[in-house]
Amino acid sequence: MARSRGRHSIYNRLFLLFLSCMMTLIVIVSVLYYRKTSDIIHTKISDMAEKNISQTVGLFDLLLEGYDSVTKSLNSNYELLRLLEEREKVTDPVLSVINERSITNILGAVYYSRDDIVGIHIITSSGKLYNYEKRYAGVFDLNYKQTDWYAQLQASTGEMVWLGLYNGSVINSLQEERVFVFGRALYDLTTYKKIGIMFIETNPKPILAALSNVTISPNSQVYIVDRQDRIIASTGSEEAAMPSFSGLPRPAQKEVVVDDGTDQLIVSAKAALADWTVFGLTPKADIGSELKDTRQYLLVVIAVLIGLSIAIASLVSRTIASPLKLLIREMKQVELGNFKGGVNVKSFDEINSLVASFNRMVHRMDELIEGITLASISEKNAELQALQSQVNPHFLYNTLDMIYWMLDERENDRLGRVILALSHMFRYSSDWQEASRTTLRQELDQMRHYMTIIESRLEGRVSTEIQIEDRWLDAVMPKMTLQPIIENAVKSGLEPLGRPGRLRVYTEVDAGELRIVIEDDGVGMDEQTLAFLQQSLLGGRVARAAGEGQADTRAPALAMTNGGREAAAGIADTGATGLATAGGGMQPGAAQRRKGIGLPNVHRRIAIMYGDQYGLRIDSKRGEGTTVIVVMPLP
Repeated sequence: MARSRGRHSIYNRLFLLFLSCMMTLIVIVSVLYYRKTSDIIHTKISDMAEKNISQTVGLFDLLLEGYDSVTKSLNSNYELLRLLEEREKVTDPVLSVINERSITNILGAVYYSRDDIVGIHIITSSGKLYNYEKRYAGVFDLNYKQTDWYAQLQASTGEMVWLGLYNGSVINSLQEERVFVFGRALYDLTTYKKIGIMFIETNPKPILAALSNVTISPNSQVYIVDRQDRIIASTGSEEAAMPSFSGLPRPAQKEVVVDDGTDQLIVSAKAALADWTVFGLTPKADIGSELKDTRQYLLVVIAVLIGLSIAIASLVSRTIASPLKLLIREMKQVELGNFKGGVNVKSFDEINSLVASFNRMVHRMDELIEGITLASISEKNAELQALQSQVNPHFLYNTLDMIYWMLDERENDRLGRVILALSHMFRYSSDWQEASRTTLRQELDQMRHYMTIIESRLEGRVSTEIQIEDRWLDAVMPKMTLQPIIENAVKSGLEPLGRPGRLRVYTEVDAGELRIVIEDDGVGMDEQTLAFLQQSLLGGRVARAAGEGQADTRAPALAMTNGGREAAAGIADTGATGLATAGGGMQPGAAQRRKGIGLPNVHRRIAIMYGDQYGLRIDSKRGEGTTVIVVMPLP
């Protein structure tokens, strides 16, 4: 029923209605935005791929023109051609060395004219090799004539031959760095006679850097393919499977082809100088990753909008429903017994009228309860006087009994001190002004008078140690609180000992409570006796509540579980014989009643004065002694 009412409340109805409208708008706008964004992304990626490959082809043309000019500069160098022809004919070793050094110097000048040249090599028709390279100069492969690159250069007729990208030098086996190789045949410009071949090895980084400009995603692959579908260079690894280029579109000069009909976006363009075709292949899954990022961003935006929608819906609904919720909350306070509050709202006339009627009703109920409370206080004061009257006769009877035995022993010197102490005690216990309240200072004076009598009777078998902080001496407490506890400690705990005993009284503060601790090292009590005493104290409180004609719904004063610190929540007498009057309705016998002063009496008076969470607590072990704690609120 409670859940059904919650679902049909004004707040929930308004909240769901407003939130549904906001969510519908968010979904529609998000779908339209995603579709439009997808189309824009596809268009931009295609345009970007086309632009990149056009720029890359332009870079290749510039790069190849530079390489072509290097080879032309060597082929048109008359001094170089002359030295090559003369060295073929000269027989003088000295002159041969001079010519070779001159050739090397010419190659070195060209070598240092560009930073990307790795090596320059010339092979004459007679098989003589001239080279200039950074490392391992003079080391060459003797089987170069059987290689494919040599065959291509030999078959050329003076045009540039682009051999492509190699994992190492084609002539020097010790040069293992990747190189880009190109060359041409050398001709005597006077006789047009072929005198050898020339090829140059360069650093491939400029070409690979230009290729990387075509990549759109990390998985994009770029290839340079010649007319025979031979791969000149690529960004892919050697282990990767090479695609087939036979069925791919071949663009015309200065044309860019974009094909997205397969599972890949393919862009291609042709380099004019080398008759190369540059292919860029990008998986469409990578393009989808761009859309994935867009989707994730859109989901984040949707989540934020949903959060804002919930907040706005809650705010609007709360603005309308809050007057009614405030009225319901105040009604629950009245159910819990709080009649001091009131509801102040400014809303619709009907709600204002309802709130005004409720406030008048609560005010009238508060007046009635206040009258009942005054009557209850009068009853408690009467009960307090009745409880106090139980204490004085009992102690007076015990003291007179002790004086009788002292007179019998004729100890007249001690009798004067005892009678004087008894006079002070009787005067203190007979003064019940100010609703039977006193201070800790006066209670300690009463305790000292009592201990004068006890120490005289027991002749040094009991020693007392009092450690009370001065700041607590003015704490207010019920009269006759400490003396009954001290009496039980002496008679039931210390007196049965066969050795001198010690009684210690001190204060401590914990968790907002003032605790007066009375501990002795007497005979103590077993667990069963301790549990019986605690139950008797609790039973006395329950009996009082029943006598008032109402159920006590508050927590027991002797809470046994306070973080495990108070092992026992009741307190009192340290022996079974001292429990005579502790039973809250139990009537043991006359002999037992003579030995008990009524610790439940003390506990109940503290509870009446301060509340049921305060009173007496006890901890005791057989053979080790008993600790009694008087718990009161801090002054």
